[in-house]
Amino acid sequence: MADLLRRRLRLVVGLTALAELVVFVLVAAWIGVGWTVLAMLATSALGWILLARQGRRALTDLRARAASRQAPGKELGDAGLAAVGGLLMVLPGFIGDLLGLLCLLPGTRGLLRRVLSRVVLARLPDHVRGPVRVGSTRSGHVPPAGPSGSTGTGEPLVLEGEVVDGPTTDRPRN
Repeated sequence: MADLLRRRLRLVVGLTALAELVVFVLVAAWIGVGWTVLAMLATSALGWILLARQGRRALTDLRARAASRQAPGKELGDAGLAAVGGLLMVLPGFIGDLLGLLCLLPGTRGLLRRVLSRVVLARLPDHVRGPVRVGSTRSGHVPPAGPSGSTGTGEPLVLEGEVVDGPTTDRPRN
């Protein structure tokens, strides 16, 4: 398993380096080598500035959550994405700069956090994911269901409850 992971990582790093080289050559042919190097230096400097600003903000949010004794879910993800984004912006390459900018900007960071959490959760084994809980609230009176399962008014029957995946002997009932 570890050998397969190493091979995949080498492949991804190699393809990324090749893509960065191709983009560098294309940009250099378009605007010149000097301007391309200057643009790469400018994006690295912008990366340092954004990393300092967004990293400081993410750490402040983490400290506030810790002081109020709340779980740091979103804030911890923001701090991680800010660190990865800053690293991608500081390293040379336009593709990495674009991805790093997406990680550093607050408007796109939330989208990336949601996508990454879905990808990670989809890859976890079922026993690691934890119980599935679905909560509901009743907002009004529901007429009794007829024999076909409908309420007679054309609206579906609403059932309240909790969906729990796994044994329920150790969980309190409501």
